[in-house]
Amino acid sequence: MPSPRHDIRNVAVIAHVDHGKTSLVNSMLAEVGLVHVKFGESGFTLDSMTGNPLEREKGVTILSKIIGIPYVDPRTGAEIRLNIIDTPGHADFGGEVERVLGMADGALLIVDAAEGPMPQTRFVLQKAFELGLRPIVVINKVDRRDARADWVLDATSDLFLDLATDAAQLEFPVLYTVAREGKAGLSPERLADNLEPLFRTILDHVPPPEGDADAPVQVQVTTLDYDSHQGRFAIGRVRRGGVRPGDGVVRLDRAGQQTGPFKVVAVYTYTGLSRVAVECAMIGDIVALTGIADVAIGDTVADPRNPEALPAQAIEEPTVRMTFGVNTSPFAGREAKLSSTSRQLRARLLRELETNVSLRVEDTDSADEFLVSGRGELHLAILVETLRREGYEFAVSRPEVITREIDGETYEPFEHLVIDTIEEHVGAVSELLGKRLGKLEHMSHDGHGGVRMEFRVPTRGLIGLRSQLLTATRGHSVMASRLVGYEPWQGPIGMTRNGVLVASEPGTATSYAIGNAQERAQTFLEPQTPVYEGMLVGLNSRAEDMPFNIVKEKKQTNIRSSTSDIAVKLSPPLRLSLEQAMDFIERDELVEVTPVGFRLRKRLLNAEERAKARKREAS
Repeated sequence: MPSPRHDIRNVAVIAHVDHGKTSLVNSMLAEVGLVHVKFGESGFTLDSMTGNPLEREKGVTILSKIIGIPYVDPRTGAEIRLNIIDTPGHADFGGEVERVLGMADGALLIVDAAEGPMPQTRFVLQKAFELGLRPIVVINKVDRRDARADWVLDATSDLFLDLATDAAQLEFPVLYTVAREGKAGLSPERLADNLEPLFRTILDHVPPPEGDADAPVQVQVTTLDYDSHQGRFAIGRVRRGGVRPGDGVVRLDRAGQQTGPFKVVAVYTYTGLSRVAVECAMIGDIVALTGIADVAIGDTVADPRNPEALPAQAIEEPTVRMTFGVNTSPFAGREAKLSSTSRQLRARLLRELETNVSLRVEDTDSADEFLVSGRGELHLAILVETLRREGYEFAVSRPEVITREIDGETYEPFEHLVIDTIEEHVGAVSELLGKRLGKLEHMSHDGHGGVRMEFRVPTRGLIGLRSQLLTATRGHSVMASRLVGYEPWQGPIGMTRNGVLVASEPGTATSYAIGNAQERAQTFLEPQTPVYEGMLVGLNSRAEDMPFNIVKEKKQTNIRSSTSDIAVKLSPPLRLSLEQAMDFIERDELVEVTPVGFRLRKRLLNAEERAKARKREAS
């Protein structure tokens, strides 16, 4: 018969990006003595413990993490293990959120005490409600100078009212925290110097897991990991029965097809971020199993005598796509650390599908190019950067949206966009979004010069927006968005970029040529940079592309007219990040990505071939 396990709680931590999820989990670890360094000291963060440099550099959680926290309830002396699931906060990694929320019985919804609910707050809360979870609201960063906890609570209550699927979800406990300092309380004015109020609230409001401990085992796989010694780890929650090393099991895929039997080699649970081998895991435990060949996310590990599959979690479809292709530039192979032929590149992309379930990879008409679709620009940019750091080289196209045909009409994805800026930049933001077919739906002032602007905008209008927004507002803006659905195609978006300077000759960039280029363009290169024909070397001041000899040298004479001939004064080159470069290029251009860095180039490197292609398009 089903019975609860009171010695365990499974809790997801959900929030919009940068509202303090990882900080709070780190402080919970410190509270029970599993880490001995405060957050921020010596560069310590929870992300640094995972060994993922991209998470540290970008300041976002990319992959969910399971953290086991042993806790002794001071009221009863009972030992309880809290399995904390730290989820991504960026909308592009919503697929990861959708999967791992199914392992939880409750959730901590973290909301910034100044920003309040943001687009991803709505997304994660809606997913939690769909799974029947009743979140605990944690209003974090109440020590901020611009904190407005009462307003944030009202806005969060409105969000609950809008999204709740039953009346019981409208009643929720509220806590106030300063996560970085490990403080929590029932009001923003009275915070304890520890997180005991948070731990007590979790035990009182998150239900213990229930299930039949004597029934045949069922484990649903929500995450995969890999170890060179032990092979693939199948990570998920025990829904029924128990599992031990040596048990025989079968694997049931999303379609219900059965493979096996397999022998479970090892069973692990979590303490801190470490896996701990155990002799038995029962209902409610979040486990990592080894020994199950070819296991995939969404599979069910079950008893061979009663192989019943659990329903797989539905994942929302991608909205943005781009091509990944073999590097065909004259510099191909110079900087690669791994073989990057079409076969190797295809194999690596397909391997990514095993753990990145929101991704799609398709073959194209060209054997050297693959169409990769994801949940957003950042989702794809992280994949590009990951492959680059692994040693691959390749070329990628500009991201484009994925449309749908509905009743013979083209529909495109739309987003709810929130921009926080200051009053003096409202006009610049409105003008920028107007050009991208954005419609202002709501605008509010915080009384301190800050403005929140909410738009409904086509997803393609967001491509390249972030860098232009930061330029237009001199860095005084923050944007976030979430997918809200599909609407009829809104027509063309006007040109947003000037033409480029295209290298007309191969060689090495010279100070003399760069100096001449800077009279009419912003250049991308420093002197002595290797260049090939068709490479983009600058942003033109005019709308059209212009061929330019960036390797031209000054003719030598025996006479110097002045000392200015000795040293050319150059402006610093325009530096783009990888994400900005992907946004910057046009349809006839590519970003050449290598382990050393990246370059911008034309698809067709030869000027005559580009001219013929333009004529074909015009005819």
